[in-house]
Amino acid sequence: MMRIQRYFRNLRENVISSKTPFHRFISIPRHAYGVKNTGEQTEVTEMSEKCLAAVKINQDLCSRCSVCYSICPFEAINRDAETCKVEIDNQKCQVCGICSSACPVTAIEMAYYDYDHLIDYISCERKNIKADTLVMMCRGNSPFTMEMEDILKDQGLAVKNYIPLRVPCAGRIPTDFVFNVLHSGVKNIVSVQCEDAFCRMKEGTKIETRRLLLSKAVLQQLGFREDAVKVVKFSRKAAHVTDECVGCDKCVFICPYNAITAQSFANPSIDMQKCTGCGACQLVCPHDAIQVKGFEFNNVMDRYGKAISKLKAQKKAPAVMVFSCQWAEYPGLDDPESVLKGKNALVLEVPCFKSMDPVHVVNAFRSGFDGVIGVVCSATDCKLQEGRDVAERQLGVLQDALKKMGLSDRFEYVELSPRCQGEFKPKFEAFYNKIAAMPQCIVSVKTEAKGKRTK
Repeated sequence: MMRIQRYFRNLRENVISSKTPFHRFISIPRHAYGVKNTGEQTEVTEMSEKCLAAVKINQDLCSRCSVCYSICPFEAINRDAETCKVEIDNQKCQVCGICSSACPVTAIEMAYYDYDHLIDYISCERKNIKADTLVMMCRGNSPFTMEMEDILKDQGLAVKNYIPLRVPCAGRIPTDFVFNVLHSGVKNIVSVQCEDAFCRMKEGTKIETRRLLLSKAVLQQLGFREDAVKVVKFSRKAAHVTDECVGCDKCVFICPYNAITAQSFANPSIDMQKCTGCGACQLVCPHDAIQVKGFEFNNVMDRYGKAISKLKAQKKAPAVMVFSCQWAEYPGLDDPESVLKGKNALVLEVPCFKSMDPVHVVNAFRSGFDGVIGVVCSATDCKLQEGRDVAERQLGVLQDALKKMGLSDRFEYVELSPRCQGEFKPKFEAFYNKIAAMPQCIVSVKTEAKGKRTK
């Protein structure tokens, strides 16, 4: 494990500091929408323009009010100036759901997190959990482990038993959903929203904040408590562990948002007003002195290290590991059973392509996984655009290492978008079947998934 970490650190420094264009390291054109590694060469495939769109407008119901056109933060809705007919530009849509939640006649249909399913989910969870508090979380501020208790505690809220609801954006929740949930018997609603400046969907947080403020005024008139609806602003940031820092300043160099500043006789300082929590700094720190809460290096390693034992015990071959950007795929992360049912696989989420650590990929093989697939957003869809070139070069480092280890045909990298409904499942199944046809993967040096990057 130590040798792998040293190997990657050396390659990182050579690649990241190099002025050589990225295409000299790995042949992936920047305009590519889908990329997968097939052995020693990289096959490039473009995302189909005929994909099954996750967001549609029912023209029979549309009233031509143009509310969706005016509210879309990505200018993904086109409007005919004469007829006022609106249509969704599928190549721009980010599936935030803001348009759907704002539509007064429910003419916009969503494949994920649609109104009826959200209501059904709350009803079902109330019976299972028997809680009277609903905590609504945005993907950008809640980790896949959903340790919301700590986050809420830091905000002065003591919430233990609650119904968790995780959506792509706070702006996805319509006002009538709040009313119906409270009417159903839920007594408290906590909306954990990204800070306005760090909303991954640009305007989603501001829009939902205004909605909830108006809702609270109406709810009080209807006899509900003043604090029945609470709004919490929280954005995931990097946390500096000072006693582990050796002052190498690699985090300062790598941060694409200039959020980390070197200090002459002290550890680097993090400007929380600039930090986006992308995880790029965590990736290059040789001593794990800087971490993103919920995605800590040892935390992630421990999860797949424990999971492989259970997967192997089922005696189903093969065992496949999926590292997915939280914005590239929705069903596979929020409802893994819908995609992985019957498959011996584990899905782990990363906050951004920039934080997909090559050490985890290699160590997944060493832990016993037979195949690893990385799922990330395309360059045009990336919610944290700055520093994308470093992430791509990092991928080149990983592929070079896997090739030398004879594992390149067991790793694939695909670029997906949730705007195309159901794209992940067939790609995953094709990869799983390919790995199933191979002999069991046995890495020469077996290492327990445990410990730190370096000593």
